[in-house]
Amino acid sequence: MRSPADGGSGTGRDMTASPAAAPAESAADLFSLRGRRALITGSGQGIGLTLARGLAAAGAELVLNDLEPERLEAAMAGLRAEGFTVSGRCFNVAREDEVAAATRELAAQVGPIDILVNNAGIHRRAPLESMPLEAWQAVLDVNLTSAFLVTRAIVPEMIRRGRGKIINLCSLNSEISRPTIGNYAAAKGGLKMLTRAMAVEWARHNIQANALAPGYIRTALTGPLTVDPAFNHHLCTRTPAGRWGEPHELVGTTVFLASRASDFMNGQILFVDGGLLAAL
Repeated sequence: MRSPADGGSGTGRDMTASPAAAPAESAADLFSLRGRRALITGSGQGIGLTLARGLAAAGAELVLNDLEPERLEAAMAGLRAEGFTVSGRCFNVAREDEVAAATRELAAQVGPIDILVNNAGIHRRAPLESMPLEAWQAVLDVNLTSAFLVTRAIVPEMIRRGRGKIINLCSLNSEISRPTIGNYAAAKGGLKMLTRAMAVEWARHNIQANALAPGYIRTALTGPLTVDPAFNHHLCTRTPAGRWGEPHELVGTTVFLASRASDFMNGQILFVDGGLLAAL
């Protein structure tokens, strides 16, 4: 046992390397997004709109993005009617020039982005041996390269301010694939590693880059599969939860990744899949 004269506590434990205890903080405060501004790409409908609503309910001010002006306006109007603070920008997340122009406008007119959710995504199904290059490239551009382009435009201000949250929408297909989605699996697998690269480069600036990886969620994008009796039976049998997921079931994880509750989590991929990846 070390004595007090040796710098010990006299209890047998060396406390000299222990950090000062943090003040007690409620769970509500840890998960609150009050005073934070979130940009969600591809948020005019589907999962993106659901995640935006969840972030707003936790206190965030929203900036929506979509390619279709009417869809974007309808989404903003709906959220405003619910009492949320919302603005929006139409731009193609896969076009470098449009991303640069839109993010400059946002910085000047709305203010800095605290939370970036790279959600935009498309599907172009085809067997690899007959997949047109256009279908391959379009999916990589929207599902992978857009996350690089938008984050590259937003992150310098996060670095300057010394804080930021980046949430990339990966997928179950970041880990496993199935026939006809080789382009999608390649893009989402790349997004997994891009997430980790972001964490490695920017963690020292107090920026957390993590990914939410949904399993099979009932959306317009998965619509062709939900009405396929054979696939629906296969999925429900294969998934321990025995069912499809619903978009609202992704909100809690997103709020966690956007909040101070995840300040020491970086480069992680959180799967919300009903247990599918855990099962043989």
